[in-house]
Amino acid sequence: MIKRYPFFLKLLFPLLLIVLVPLIAFSRYSGFSMRQFYLDQISINLEARANLLKDQVLQYLSVEDEKSIDILCKSAGKSSGTRITVMEMSGKVLGDSEKNPHEMESHSDRPEFVKAITGETGVFTRYSDTLGEPMMYLALLLKKDGQLLGVLRTSVSISAIDKQLDIIHKRTLFGMLAVALLAALAALLFSRRISSPLEKIQEGAIHFSNGELSYRLPVFDSSETELLAKTMNDMASNLDERMETIVRQRKEIEAVLSSMTEGVIAVNSEEKIISINQSAARMFHKEQSELLNRSVQETLRNPDFQRFVRISLMDEKPHEDDIFFHFRDEILLNVRSAPLIDAGGDRIGIIVILNDVTRLRRLENMRRDFAANVSHEIKTPLTAIKGFTETLKSGALNNPAEAARFVDIIENHTNRLIAIIDDLMKLSVIEQNIGDKKIALTEYQILPVLYSAIDVCRAKADEKDIRISCSCDGALKARINSALVEQAFVNLLDNAIKYSEPGKSIEIEAKKTGSGIAVAFQDHGVGIEREHLSRLFERFYRVDVSRSRKMGGTGLGLAIVKHIVIANGGSITVESAPGEGSRFVIRLPVYAS
Repeated sequence: MIKRYPFFLKLLFPLLLIVLVPLIAFSRYSGFSMRQFYLDQISINLEARANLLKDQVLQYLSVEDEKSIDILCKSAGKSSGTRITVMEMSGKVLGDSEKNPHEMESHSDRPEFVKAITGETGVFTRYSDTLGEPMMYLALLLKKDGQLLGVLRTSVSISAIDKQLDIIHKRTLFGMLAVALLAALAALLFSRRISSPLEKIQEGAIHFSNGELSYRLPVFDSSETELLAKTMNDMASNLDERMETIVRQRKEIEAVLSSMTEGVIAVNSEEKIISINQSAARMFHKEQSELLNRSVQETLRNPDFQRFVRISLMDEKPHEDDIFFHFRDEILLNVRSAPLIDAGGDRIGIIVILNDVTRLRRLENMRRDFAANVSHEIKTPLTAIKGFTETLKSGALNNPAEAARFVDIIENHTNRLIAIIDDLMKLSVIEQNIGDKKIALTEYQILPVLYSAIDVCRAKADEKDIRISCSCDGALKARINSALVEQAFVNLLDNAIKYSEPGKSIEIEAKKTGSGIAVAFQDHGVGIEREHLSRLFERFYRVDVSRSRKMGGTGLGLAIVKHIVIANGGSITVESAPGEGSRFVIRLPVYAS
């Protein structure tokens, strides 16, 4: 893996190279040039010294005075600090300022000698085996009147020059190091000045990529980085606003979908659920997470619904159907579909709207049953009245006893019609008052209401020798409409007396519960089978039609009781079994809403 370096180091190293490479090159070049300059100056000096001695040496060579030549070399060499050597054309040393010429070997192979005998000035820098140090040699050809007499060589040690140059080189090196350090510091500051804003911008970009769009980059001195930071801040601000808008719109859509009583499902072209609101999930008795991003066939195992989805996906027309679903209970959903269109106008699936119409259909059925029952309940006595009236008109009036019996029957049916109409009127008034919230509730004691209801039913109970007992705390109170609650108590007591055999008893118990009060009516009559209990409070519903009519019931008494209890903010339940009697319990809140 390639190692990544910080940006300021990437800037620092090239800047240092830009400074150090010229410095090193200059140092090397200046050292070389300085050395060459010194050597050139030494060469000039050696040639000048040689030319000063040239005439004297030629004079001694012409007379072959070797001794004088050696003395001249030693004295001149000592006074000038120069090594002076005179050689004849064969290379034999005739005189030397440093050594005894008789002890010295032939110099015919020395490069400066070889070059000098060709007529050129021989200049060479080399290590002297005789003296054991580096020397610069300069050799001149000595000739007089066209005759070649020998070679004059001057030389000096260049060790001192090298030492001086080493000192200069070291000082230069120290200077270079100081310049390099200053350059490094300047490069570091420069690179940090450039990289610091970029690192800040990089840090800001990381914040932005992590969704922290409220983060803002600082303002920098450089116009370029300032413009870049400002541009990124503006971009983040715009993105933040757009994201907030998108999130707000999404939350608004989710709030709308969550608050809808209708279920909403979005299904893509692959029959996969891509969106579903809480109402739809509740209808299917599942969590949203169990349904989201899963296929309809996998999650909703209802062949009718699956077929509806497939048909809706096949064409672009809206579809509607009522489909039964079986969960804990059977429910009926009204299902409607419409094409799902994306922002580009392409069809990507369907939207399915679900309405739970179970209660609505049940109410429609109850309405139809109610209309049929009302018609039947009213038509039956009217038919009887009409029949007996026609009988009277056809001659029964001539028989006083028969006519009186017919009139009694007509009166009973008339009273029955009046009772039915009175009960219907009561129900209508109660329902209207519930809808308009016109029923006045006041804090009232329960015991007087129970006693009043018992007094109303006392005569019927005495006729059948039925004993009514009441257990109620005199301080027990509730916010009720006492007249309506008394009517409910009367209806329950009347039913209990009707369906109890002579000599039985009815127990009434009122007590306080955790959330309010409960008033129970227990009889020991014929009882009710379990399948009738769920419909017992429906209008005109009778367990035993013939027996109910024989006892003069209208079929509306318990429906009236239920609506009165609801109007007082309470509820009513029933428990019963054939031969064991029935127990009706009215529950009222202490402070009815």
